[in-house]
Amino acid sequence: MKFPANLHSTLETRDAAPKPRKLARRIGLFDATMVVMGGIVGSGIFINAYVVARRVHTPVLILGAWVAGGLLAMLGAFIYAELADRMPAVGGQYAYLREAYHPVLGFLYGWVLLLVIQTGGMAAVTITFARYLLELSGTEISERVIAVVTLAVLTIINCLGVKLGSRVQSGLMLLRIAAIAALVVAGFLFLRAPHPVTHPVLDHTFSSGLLTSFGAAMIPVLFAYGGWQTANFIAGEIKQPRISLPRALIIGVAGVIALYVTVNMVYLRALGAAELANTTAPATAAMRLIWDGRGATLIAAGIAASTVGFLSQSVLTAPRVYFAMANDGLFFRSVGSVNARTQVPVIAIILQSIWTAVVALSGRYEQILNYVVSMDFLFFGLTATCLFVFRRRERILSPPESASSNNPGYRVPGHPITTIIFVLASWLVVANTIYQYPANSLLGMLILVLGLPVYFIWHRKARSRSQA
Repeated sequence: MKFPANLHSTLETRDAAPKPRKLARRIGLFDATMVVMGGIVGSGIFINAYVVARRVHTPVLILGAWVAGGLLAMLGAFIYAELADRMPAVGGQYAYLREAYHPVLGFLYGWVLLLVIQTGGMAAVTITFARYLLELSGTEISERVIAVVTLAVLTIINCLGVKLGSRVQSGLMLLRIAAIAALVVAGFLFLRAPHPVTHPVLDHTFSSGLLTSFGAAMIPVLFAYGGWQTANFIAGEIKQPRISLPRALIIGVAGVIALYVTVNMVYLRALGAAELANTTAPATAAMRLIWDGRGATLIAAGIAASTVGFLSQSVLTAPRVYFAMANDGLFFRSVGSVNARTQVPVIAIILQSIWTAVVALSGRYEQILNYVVSMDFLFFGLTATCLFVFRRRERILSPPESASSNNPGYRVPGHPITTIIFVLASWLVVANTIYQYPANSLLGMLILVLGLPVYFIWHRKARSRSQA
């Protein structure tokens, strides 16, 4: 039987790596669902809805963009649910790319995750949290001091054990849900003279320009829906991952769609499409109309809780990728170590937090964020294509007559059509981002390419260790 050509190199890399250390499976379905939602819901839903309203100008089109983005996120959740069922391994996307194609693709994902995607976003959110905390407390402490202290506290919590880290993350996610629910309830029950949200449908005749505008509106929407995939990073620490992780992905994404669509309905009811486009803080503006100053204070507290909750989720999940890389011999060996008492990758967690603090203190996070969208969606699409590879291998290795007797596990509804739609949509986002922000996007691509020589250095070291 002929195996894929890259399988030998994959096994060779694994043999060269140090023996993997195991993580403890202590996360249940509820906490896994909160991790999914926590990876998506940050401060953006409270602030950035105005960007969508500036690109499409009617309530129906604005809500349509959020619904369309939610449906695409659900397609992604379906795909990652099957990938999680097929390979409930620590590292998520890193592991899928490594096994489907070649270890170099997995490494490049982990490389840009550490340098760009995860830490750039975390740095921006850390500074946002510091600013809202200062606004609420009225203190004169430097926002950079608050940022570093916040990262240090969350790092310590997650180093004390995955169960404690996931419980803290779940509690913060519940606070975020409560803040959004308060905004939604207030908007539907206490708002006087609301604006219509069902008309008009279009502000001018249908044209190619309208499609272009709608596509541009989808970029901030898809960015706001991103993050559900990070739950797959911790598959190695979820109880019954083949059952719990697919369920958590679908339930979590469905919950976020409901939150996002209803909160945007409140923005439109309170402000109208035109005013929504003119304010850079729609949640604060809407709550000020409903509850005056008290509403603005409440939503500021909600944004602060949302940002620190996102940080907590990021500290919990992404270090598992670097841990998996180290266990494959493609990163510092110490990063693949597990604390004997807490059974978590302490060095990997600390490494990410230190780099996040460096980026935050340097003030370069806003520029790094410009690279995030193109890098993130490039790997979204590439990871989704892994499904075609795994299914093909399954057909080759498993006789058709025996397939029905085995438990097929979770399967993506509508595959391959739905998977192709997700891949094309992801790469259209990348193409559109490169078109609109060529300098920033190409710099992100340069960082990606620079990972190639780094990979070969680590790979050579791993082979040398195996031959010693």
